Amino acid sequence: MTQEWNSLLAHQGLTPDAVHFGNPAGELLAARDGGVVAPLLDLGVIRASGEDAAAFLHNLVSNDVKGIDVSHARFAGLCTPKGRLLALLLIWREGDDLLLMLPRDILPAILKRLSMYVLRSKVKLTDATEQRVLIGIAAPNLPAPVSSLPPFGVSITASGQWLRLDDRRCLLVCTPESAIAQWPQQIANAHPVGTAAWQWLEIAAGQPRVVAATQEAFVPQMLNMELPAVAGVSFTKGCYPGQEIVARTQYLGKVKRRTYRVRLASYAAPGTHVFAPETGAQHCGTLVSIAPSPDGGHEALVCVQISAFEAGELHVGTPDGECLERLSLPYPIS
Repeated sequence: MTQEWNSLLAHQGLTPDAVHFGNPAGELLAARDGGVVAPLLDLGVIRASGEDAAAFLHNLVSNDVKGIDVSHARFAGLCTPKGRLLALLLIWREGDDLLLMLPRDILPAILKRLSMYVLRSKVKLTDATEQRVLIGIAAPNLPAPVSSLPPFGVSITASGQWLRLDDRRCLLVCTPESAIAQWPQQIANAHPVGTAAWQWLEIAAGQPRVVAATQEAFVPQMLNMELPAVAGVSFTKGCYPGQEIVARTQYLGKVKRRTYRVRLASYAAPGTHVFAPETGAQHCGTLVSIAPSPDGGHEALVCVQISAFEAGELHVGTPDGECLERLSLPYPIS
């Protein structure tokens, strides 16, 4: 049925790379000004099943997994022992199982890494990407299943699971069969868009991603993960790989880099270095994520030294590369 879902989307005009439905500029404007629905083919799902699933994940990631019930989802980071992020995961329950959403480009490696820790734990990890469709919906007024939920709240309906992400965005998780049946209704109420428009919405919301090019580049606080709007770190849950580094960074006040939103004219890949006059030939930050902007050019999230961002002059790629325009985030950085 996944092939039938992909065929339906292709018939509707979705490009093979899932970036847009044939009108990229119009899709970006719709994402900015109205309601949109996006098949998130760049994301995948890992299923953790078994009686130890929650405890197993709880001991490996930066947030409290044991506390996740069927009505709540949580972001969490998977770190190296040095506190560097390998993945950002959105985690929620489906019955007794836990589902983990992450970019497809890193899913096989993350699944393999998690599997190394199973040992004698009663948990089974599988790639569930072919069994679950992810649809992103964004609108000034979210649909009824999530409109009354708090951020990261979950509602279960006959159509699937609905996860509220923030004031404008939610996620529908369902079977391919259900996605095919619901698609006509979804596009009757919202403009279909590809992954480019959805990634712009992520950037506008200040929500970071970790992709293959940026693995091990950041500790969680560099991506604002401990702030309430991102909510990806618990400092009371106990140990996990990298926990000592993350806690020390927090309690000693050594957060010297933060993630900010910027605009640039030309595309630069995630992982590209950022420079400032005060640091000369030494880079002061890294491009986290980037997407075309409805206002022209591109918008991005960059993780940079706080002092360099506040000084105001940032260049991408080289010390004399394109100058970045600073934009606001929808939440405060304290």
